[in-house]
Amino acid sequence: MDAETRALLERAGSLRRAGRVDEAIAAYRALLARQPDLPDSWYNLGWLQRQARQYEDSLVSYGEALKLGVRDPEEVHLNRAVILSDYLARHDEAQAELEAALKIRPDYLPALLNLGNLHEDRGKRGAAEEAYRRALAIAPDDALALSRLAGVIEPGSDSAAEVIENMKSAIAREHAPSGRADLGFALGRLLDGRERYDQAFAAYESANRASRESFGAGYDRIAHERFVDRLIATFPKPAQRSDQDAPAIFILGMFRSGSTLVERILSGHSRIVPAGELDLIPGLVSTISPYPEAVASAEEPTVERWRRFYLDGLAPFTRDGSFVTDKRPDNFLHIGLIKTLFPDAKIVHTRRNRLDNLLSLFFLHLGPGMPYALDLADAAHWHAEYERLMEHWRALYPDDIFDLDYDSLVEQPEQILRKTLDFLGLDWEDGLLDFQEREAAVKTASVWQVRERLHSRSSGRWENYEPALKRALGKAFDA
Repeated sequence: MDAETRALLERAGSLRRAGRVDEAIAAYRALLARQPDLPDSWYNLGWLQRQARQYEDSLVSYGEALKLGVRDPEEVHLNRAVILSDYLARHDEAQAELEAALKIRPDYLPALLNLGNLHEDRGKRGAAEEAYRRALAIAPDDALALSRLAGVIEPGSDSAAEVIENMKSAIAREHAPSGRADLGFALGRLLDGRERYDQAFAAYESANRASRESFGAGYDRIAHERFVDRLIATFPKPAQRSDQDAPAIFILGMFRSGSTLVERILSGHSRIVPAGELDLIPGLVSTISPYPEAVASAEEPTVERWRRFYLDGLAPFTRDGSFVTDKRPDNFLHIGLIKTLFPDAKIVHTRRNRLDNLLSLFFLHLGPGMPYALDLADAAHWHAEYERLMEHWRALYPDDIFDLDYDSLVEQPEQILRKTLDFLGLDWEDGLLDFQEREAAVKTASVWQVRERLHSRSSGRWENYEPALKRALGKAFDA
């Protein structure tokens, strides 16, 4: 390698380590144009392109790294699988990449866990269970593998009792709080399914404590109230209508309020393409500073750049004459931004019984971005702020926000669905309610529930836990 090439290599690496993604991409391209036989540099370029949402380019760069004999090729196949599955909805190709990784290294635990998760997304319970059992055969003490296995077996099955005892033992010897959380949430699910409600609630309480310990920072109620105040102040009036067609139907609301079920049902319509929980609006928000105030003062070229960011991210899902569903529940925070980008956007707002919603949040293993869910009183506060903000958005856009009640949907599905389609300007199509066998992947915690026929078992579920909820919520129980 000559001196000029080495200088390019050092510059590209320095930019990558400094987090200057766009500049690093340009530097690696210049380097590889000069000397294309550098597998590690192709790998680094692929990694950077993924950060920049240049997914197709990332796949190409990772592919070049593989052709040139990059070290640890199983890791490259895993990275390609994540892009194909999570961002491009090309699940068959993702599975092929994971299988290629396992062919190289049959004991590669991350590939087995991702393969199991991919099978779950696609509704293949038996295949997912097999992948997780293979993972446990390699790493018997792995908390994530055991919790994932517990997540796919039926609570009433013969194997569930054995798994419950295994998880109790694993929790007792697990030192990492994240591992105790993984196991505790999965244990709670099985105990709940076996109607051992006191034990289930205790398991969920311990799991949430472990999550709080692993995350560190908690939920700041005052800071969130101020953020909602700022949102309301920034968007005091509706956006002006335009001739810019909205490319997506936005489905939003509280997490665990039925949004996945609604998207699953709508996905059977010939003019709807489901995209699941896209991170496009939150990703855009992260680039706007100060947010939300900068949205109100943005000039049209800036708004157009933001609009193009969203449209580019939506491109893998778009079809001529169809609408894409962007089912990101916490986009309710960003209706002001959505309406700035697409003033004619239609919004389906999913609602659910408050206590059922709070309980479902508490029973779900969520990430550090949702610290309010780790404490029932905090979740009640978040819910109150959500209601306050949604009241503001409804006042601005009464004709563009459709409130869809989960409990009404499961009791009167056709009636509610017809009203939803009328709101969206779509005709009724037979077979919409026969959604449980559809093959489209589901990448949310509702992956198994939405593959069942409609039922009302989740309505009024809070009554099984009423004493515990009253203790945890205090006065907020009756709010």
